[in-house]
Amino acid sequence: MQLKEIMDGCKHLHVVEQRCSTTEFIDLVFNNAEIEEWQRVLSSFLGAPRKPKGQAPSDSDLRITAKTGGIRTDQTLFEKDFPVSTIIAKFWPWKDNQHTTLRMAMLSRR
Repeated sequence: MQLKEIMDGCKHLHVVEQRCSTTEFIDLVFNNAEIEEWQRVLSSFLGAPRKPKGQAPSDSDLRITAKTGGIRTDQTLFEKDFPVSTIIAKFWPWKDNQHTTLRMAMLSRR
């Protein structure tokens, strides 16, 4: 699984700002009006959130997200292991209640 495959599944969704897009890291902003669809698409690739919004992060959540800015209680974390990598995705809601940042990373397991 590649990040590009996940993003191809999101082509029908509006991206407000594309900050970074590499084979190993994606950082973008979307409107909260589409958050349910973003969650549906990510869940179809990565499964249900490992840490839903409102749940305190576990020590394991903090470890796996350390290189990508960590994870807080108000954020959502998805994770799925693949043969040589783990993909994580995080929703970072903005204080304006209108936007969310999506950070997605492919983490090598070697």
